[in-house]
Amino acid sequence: MVSGARKRVTLDEVAAHAGVGRGTVSRVVNGSENVSPETRHLVERAIAELNYVPNHAARSLAASRTDSIALVIAEPEARLFSDPFFAGIIRGITSELTATGRQLLLTMAGTPEERANLEGYLSGGHVDGVLLLSQHRDDPLPGFLVDIGVPTVQGGRSIGPQVVPQMVDVDNHLGAHVAVEHLLARGRRRIATISGPIDMIAGLHRLGGYREALMLAGLPEFVAHGDFTEQSGARCMRDLLERVPDLDAIFAASDLMAVGALRVLAEAGRRVPQDVAVVGFDDSSHAQFTGLSSVHQPIEDMGREMVRLLSSLISGERPSRAALVLTPHLVIRESS
Repeated sequence: MVSGARKRVTLDEVAAHAGVGRGTVSRVVNGSENVSPETRHLVERAIAELNYVPNHAARSLAASRTDSIALVIAEPEARLFSDPFFAGIIRGITSELTATGRQLLLTMAGTPEERANLEGYLSGGHVDGVLLLSQHRDDPLPGFLVDIGVPTVQGGRSIGPQVVPQMVDVDNHLGAHVAVEHLLARGRRRIATISGPIDMIAGLHRLGGYREALMLAGLPEFVAHGDFTEQSGARCMRDLLERVPDLDAIFAASDLMAVGALRVLAEAGRRVPQDVAVVGFDDSSHAQFTGLSSVHQPIEDMGREMVRLLSSLISGERPSRAALVLTPHLVIRESS
């Protein structure tokens, strides 16, 4: 009787055995220098004791290119088509890809089932590289891609260890700080925020920039947590009006949430900007159509830079820098 094949040891099992995080094991396996000698020794000993064999099959792609890359968005399909951020970054990605001759495969990973199917596909050597967008806390996909050796570039930082070294981001903290400073300069003193989701780095950093500006001004903060959608902006605006009836300004961490807030303010009879000044984030078409002041982030530039960095990795070049952070600026319109 032939016994079944021995179960393959996973990266998570090595991490647990060594008493470190999954990302640390990935960095050791892939030769990263960003690991202390003591930690490297622990991981290497765990690898030996468990007889762990890294899956480097994807690295053989160098000899058989597919001339396609995957853009993985860790969001439900509905958000992809409602949020102008994704349309902007896809325009930047496709414009840069045109010069490379590569095709773009758009994939979603908003549910565990979608992510499991995607992992099987990506590990099968069907793409030359991966662009990751909209990562949430504890998402295992970045570590998985590093483990199987697929060239990967992440849009935005990770919360916690940066498992994927190659990253392009916008300075969200600075953008939020500048937005609140603008409201302060307009004489506003009861400034609330509708934050993005705090399991995403953009949400955390925009909330941090808001808090820093108010702390430096010696003013109280008023926070309602949204999820970057118009519906959450409306819900949070109702909550804030109930909790802080004398608020005189809103910084919304996305234009869609600002649009929801504007609708509720109109329903409540609050004049914008006379009674309540409003600033959003993205400088999307929504901001332009509604006269919304908004933090402009160079979304298309972000997409182009991600493709350039990924192209270097696929070609086997050593990137001149692993991380690139772009600078936003405020566009002032009628709402503030």
